[in-house]
This record gives sequence, C-alpha cells and structure tokens, in this order.
Amino acid sequence: MSHHNQHDDPRTMSEHQTEQEHVAAGAAAVEEAPGGAADPSFFRRKAPDGGAAAGHDGPAGAGAREGDAEGVMQAAAARIQELETALDEMRDRWMRAEAETQNIRQRARREADDARQFAVQKFARDVVEGAENLRRGLSSLPPPGVDDPPMLTKLREGFESVERSFLGLLERNGITATDPTGAVFDANLHQAMAEQPSAEHPPGTVIQAWTPAWTLNGRLLKPAMVVVSRAAPQAEAAPAPGQPGVEALDRTV
Repeated sequence: MSHHNQHDDPRTMSEHQTEQEHVAAGAAAVEEAPGGAADPSFFRRKAPDGGAAAGHDGPAGAGAREGDAEGVMQAAAARIQELETALDEMRDRWMRAEAETQNIRQRARREADDARQFAVQKFARDVVEGAENLRRGLSSLPPPGVDDPPMLTKLREGFESVERSFLGLLERNGITATDPTGAVFDANLHQAMAEQPSAEHPPGTVIQAWTPAWTLNGRLLKPAMVVVSRAAPQAEAAPAPGQPGVEALDRTV
C-alpha cells in the first residue's frame, strides 16, 4: 500500500527530502532550547513575523510612539504661535505705515491747496492798499448836497462806480472787506489805534473803523484799524435824600 501511495503522491523525492530535513532541524532546535519545548519564551523569540516580540514590547513601544507624537504636536503648536505673533507684528507695522502714508498724503494735499489759494497773498495785500486809497479819495470829497456843481456830482459818482467795480473784482478772487463798526473788538481781526470813552457803547466795542478788515479766502490779510470804546468816567455821586451835604456838614461844625 505504501508503494501505491508513493506513486500517487505528486511530489518528487527531492521535495520529500527537503520537508524531512526541515522537520529534523526543528526538532533539534527544540531540544537545544534552554527550557525545552515547554519554554514558551522560545516560541516568542522565534516568531517569524515578529508578532510575539511585538506583544512582549508592545506597551513600551506604544508609549514611546505616543511621546514622540506629543512632542511633534507641541513643537507644531509653538511654531504656529510664533508665526501668529510675527503676523500680528507685521500687520501692526503695516497699519502704522499706512496711517503715516495717509497723513503725508493729506498734508501734501493741504499744502498744495494753501499754496494755490495763498500764493498771491503779498500781491493781494498790496492791492487792498489801492482800494483803501480809493476810499480815502472818496472820503476827502465834500458830502453830497443839493447845490453841488454837476462836475463834482459826476466826479463822485464816477469814483464810487470805480470802487464798486474794483471791490467786485477783488471778491471774485477771494479778497473781501468787512466793516467792523459796532462789532465787539477781536484782536485776531482788529488793530486798536485808539480808545474813546463812550456811555452809548459797551466797553470793548468798535465805534469807528479807519480801514476795513481784509481777508483772502477766509484768512486774515490785513487787520482793521479801529477805535475802541471804553467805560465813561462815573459822575460824582449825589447825596442820598435825607443826608446832609458837604456844605451842611461845614455849617454844623
């Protein structure tokens, strides 16, 4: 029967011999083991896929891997915090630079506007001198009367027409004149040339303007020369009724 099985087995003689050699080597290894086949550590050491060894070192290896992962996460968090801090600093610097740029742009625009509006300031100051001289010439003429010669009337009307045209020309270019008569004295707009006691006006009131206040586009060009009122001296107080006067006191002495 064994002869029949050998012929039925498809494996060759060399394969049978190799298998027998492996079995013999395994048996010899078991016998050479310190604890023999009963020692389970032998199989753990000889596990071909490393599974037994992994099971022996599993908790320590897992702890090491968890420690490594935690260290990586901490390093990543620290790096993220560092980058966020740097980003905040760069954003703050950018905002400050943008604000400074905006201020410089606005200042440059304001200076350009001022240069355009007030570049003729000196020339305008000289021009208003001519307007004031024209007004002085008109004021030197005698006041209008019914018996005025026709020549004087025409001369006065001609000067007044020239003055109106001249003042209109100045106003179209931003130069205006303001009569401060009756206004409260303002040191920013008026130049006090004299003081005059007045019982009709409160102290510090402009009661006479020698020249108007001139402005160029809202900026003072030339202050008005004015006369300012001050308090009138108090009259000597009369004795109250029933009280003796000075003469009566003298008589009683």
